[in-house]
Amino acid sequence: MAIPARIPFIRHRIMYYHEQGCNIMRSLNYRILLRKEPEGGYTVTVPTLPGCVTYGETVDEAIVMAREAIELYIEHLQEKGEEIPTEEGLLEYTLTVEAHA
Repeated sequence: MAIPARIPFIRHRIMYYHEQGCNIMRSLNYRILLRKEPEGGYTVTVPTLPGCVTYGETVDEAIVMAREAIELYIEHLQEKGEEIPTEEGLLEYTLTVEAHA
């Protein structure tokens, strides 16, 4: 299976505890990058979540693994009471440069 031309986004729902005792569910989108490995499979990174890296044998498996890695990453941040990074306000641009190879 070929990597899709568009960068996939993983949607994740998180639950916040509001001061008045109700839970608030919020959906967050995360951009993931899949890199085809020479030995096979795909390494996945989540640029907005430093250190959030996983692997899958196929593109589909890599996306499933990315969703799990993001969920665990966010759960860990919530347990520590840390802010959850989002991609709000993020601008993305692909820059092409010439280099001698």
